[in-house]
Amino acid sequence: MKTKTILAAALVGALAFGNGCATKNDAVAQAGKNEKNAPGIAETKDIAEQGFIYGLPIVMNYVAMYEFCVDTNSSQYKAPFNILFNEHRVFTYKDTTVISPNSDTPYSMVWLDLRAEPMVISMPAVARERYYSVMLCDGNCFNYGYIGTRATGTEPGDYLVVGPHWNGETPAGIKKVFHATTQFSLAVIRTQLMGPDDMSNVERVQAGYRAQPLSAYLHQPAPPAAPALNFPPANSDMVKTNFFQYLDFALQFGPAGPEEKEIRAQLARIGVGAGKKFSFDALDLEHKLEVGLGMKAGESKVAARADTLGKPINNWRVGAAFGDRDFYHGDWLLRAAAAKAGIYGNDAVEAMYPMTRWDVTGETLDGSKHNYTLTFPAGQLPPVNAFWSVTMYDGKTQLLIENPINRYLINSPMLSGMKTNADGSLTIYIQKDSPGADKESNWLPAPNGPIYMAMRLYWPKPEAPSILPPGEGTWQPPGVMVAN
Repeated sequence: MKTKTILAAALVGALAFGNGCATKNDAVAQAGKNEKNAPGIAETKDIAEQGFIYGLPIVMNYVAMYEFCVDTNSSQYKAPFNILFNEHRVFTYKDTTVISPNSDTPYSMVWLDLRAEPMVISMPAVARERYYSVMLCDGNCFNYGYIGTRATGTEPGDYLVVGPHWNGETPAGIKKVFHATTQFSLAVIRTQLMGPDDMSNVERVQAGYRAQPLSAYLHQPAPPAAPALNFPPANSDMVKTNFFQYLDFALQFGPAGPEEKEIRAQLARIGVGAGKKFSFDALDLEHKLEVGLGMKAGESKVAARADTLGKPINNWRVGAAFGDRDFYHGDWLLRAAAAKAGIYGNDAVEAMYPMTRWDVTGETLDGSKHNYTLTFPAGQLPPVNAFWSVTMYDGKTQLLIENPINRYLINSPMLSGMKTNADGSLTIYIQKDSPGADKESNWLPAPNGPIYMAMRLYWPKPEAPSILPPGEGTWQPPGVMVAN
């Protein structure tokens, strides 16, 4: 209670300094005029809290979309809508749009604008020994479909991706139709890199990936173009100042599912929703305070849930956090926590993501205080059909860290160049400084401060030993130890 009082007093002081006079006619007040049960001050806070939790992944996705394919001046810009972009490299510390990025697989991606017509994604034949996957993720952060080695095999094929309002017939030649819940969607392609000298082979595979409008696929005239949009400029800092205005904009591109109707109705009571234009700066002091407190409470709940995703196993969190609409089933806190842990993660059957911030005793990992080791006993490497990795991130930003050997992870393709112990076990040295030339092949550089690590187990084996089912599997990740 005392903490909340202090926080409230601090917010009141800051708000009074920044906006000395109340408008008495802001978005919350106007929304209340149209409601039989206009929200009171405490209820406004609760709605803002739940709205932040519900909207966080949607807004995070919008920021990524804006930086990747709208803002041509962004350092993260890739390509315009409906143009497939191939990254001929893996992500490094310079890639900052998406938190906890994958540095295992060169990405290919296409942001789909499905308003005018569906898009056709075509895949070439891919060698069986090279894992690849196409993850379809819409503006709700629902993974609504997969193409690739596990899901559809390695033969060539054409696949149709349609928006929420499409009800046409499936053309001949299309292997499968995927239904996005929003009019904008991301198709992200991960192609396995076998090693640094394998990039040219990956590029040849990527050259066979294709995305085109349905009309072009059918060699027919294109339908009328969708109306031009004025996308509000966005980055991670800008959305903090007017989060709900970005949510307003994003919600117009996806009809509410059955499980969304209640939260959207509640948001409408404070003036948030598709077609609206919420402005935090225009709120009166009272509403500003309660909306701000609600968002802060929501943020705290998301952070706490992200740190407790899954089941604790040797102080790794092991569980399933990504999936489609049916997987979340209205659990907006789980969806928000998953996005915070690492937006655009795969379903458990495609990849598992044990995550940790703690050593085996429960102490927070900190590269400025300790060196650490992670040892896989002989014969107990992660059981996968594709490959596995352990990736290092800055514990504060969850971004890859700059380091002297440009190494961001240890993965199974690197095993041939690593050293095993006399008993056949494999030890990874986790520290900010080199462990010495004799151990550097097994060195995973750490930040000079808090550490966040994630394993990636691509196409986990379903049979024992297995990490599946999530949190209950017969294989368990070993704990991180403070080095002697």
